[in-house]
Amino acid sequence: MAELEVQARSAAELIARAAEPLPEIDDPAFGTFFDRFGEARVVCLGEASHGTSEFYRARAAITKALIERHGFTMVAVEADWPDAAVIDRIVRDKPASPEAEAPFKRFPTWMWRNAEFAAFVEWLRDHNRADGKVSFHGLDLYNMNGSIGAVIGYLDRVDPEAAADARRRYGCLKPWKEEPAIYGRIALSEGYGRCEKAVVQTLRDLFARQQAYVDGDPDAFIDAAQNARLVANAEAYYRAMYHGSAASWNLRDEHMADTLELLLRWKGPDAKAVVWAHNSHIGDARFTDMGQGREELNLGQLVREAHGDKARLIGFGTHAGTVAAADDWDAPMKIKQVNPSRPDSYERLMHDSGQERFLLDLRDGEHSEVREALMEERLERYIGVIYRPATERWSHYSEATLPKQYDAFIWFDRTQAVTPLPGPEEHGADETWPFGL
Repeated sequence: MAELEVQARSAAELIARAAEPLPEIDDPAFGTFFDRFGEARVVCLGEASHGTSEFYRARAAITKALIERHGFTMVAVEADWPDAAVIDRIVRDKPASPEAEAPFKRFPTWMWRNAEFAAFVEWLRDHNRADGKVSFHGLDLYNMNGSIGAVIGYLDRVDPEAAADARRRYGCLKPWKEEPAIYGRIALSEGYGRCEKAVVQTLRDLFARQQAYVDGDPDAFIDAAQNARLVANAEAYYRAMYHGSAASWNLRDEHMADTLELLLRWKGPDAKAVVWAHNSHIGDARFTDMGQGREELNLGQLVREAHGDKARLIGFGTHAGTVAAADDWDAPMKIKQVNPSRPDSYERLMHDSGQERFLLDLRDGEHSEVREALMEERLERYIGVIYRPATERWSHYSEATLPKQYDAFIWFDRTQAVTPLPGPEEHGADETWPFGL
């Protein structure tokens, strides 16, 4: 035990020497610390929880710098495509789609309906008006109803006969539209997905008529095509939920990675993306017990495999403070105290460094001593939209090798909850660990 304590003290001291103290987030100099990642094509920015103000504000500051100083052209986030499409039209001053609903009404509303994210949206709209057309997109697959409405609405405008076919095919999902997870349970008991062929055929038909559709409004076509992909993948996701967590988790992250690659191809060789997602999605799963013990992959792993050194994965962490989270799925949001980090965690090493706020560059060739000291597998904390402090070791910690998981790590020793904005909240589709937890 004494030897482990000595090793931990040594690692914390090495972190203190290698850490680059960061200015306040609102200081214009904050973003310049990330110029080193400006040559990447994809920069993934994580978060250790879905309800922490500093993580949102820091990601916004870094993203602004990457857009203004390094020509990044899109922001893609862990949000559903149809919801994010509403934001995209706002920031690019495009008229709203007639069938679009108000975004981010589903639990957990505070994840995107918060003051920190709203401030970034305002900045992006102002930036686009003055100096460019940076787009905004959602990578996730949960809002199946919104996507169905978007596909049918688009086809009503460009091909009413195809719209009638889509209504008939998507009608298969109508009995489960409010509780899509029930569809997965029934599909398991029946041994097949009764709606699979119908939703896949709609997607195929859309792409078969791409040439006829795309000339009128390319952005509208890609939006409809991605919504049709979302419906097909969501149908498969809810079936996969009942075959084990790895299958559904992998399908979800593959969908996110495929969506990102589709956007990069669609926007051309000069397209560059900033991705916002939870640490559990952007830290390379091969170097966590997700990949090593549960056969799960994730977005960060797939981005690295696709782009090599042109991909950079940046994680975030905190020791203590407050977080916006719920006790259970669809339960009310609360402002909760975050437990101090465990003694056997990476977070405790960061805390013991004595540095309040810093960037730790973990790339090969940078700070070899601290990289070596951190190679020993330790626990890393993941807080999603549900936080259960009483069971934190089992519900919120996972084993990882930090220097292989990320290219850099951003530390805030104490953090505060996001500021939620008022608005309606509807039942949200259940999600799998560790997103929910």
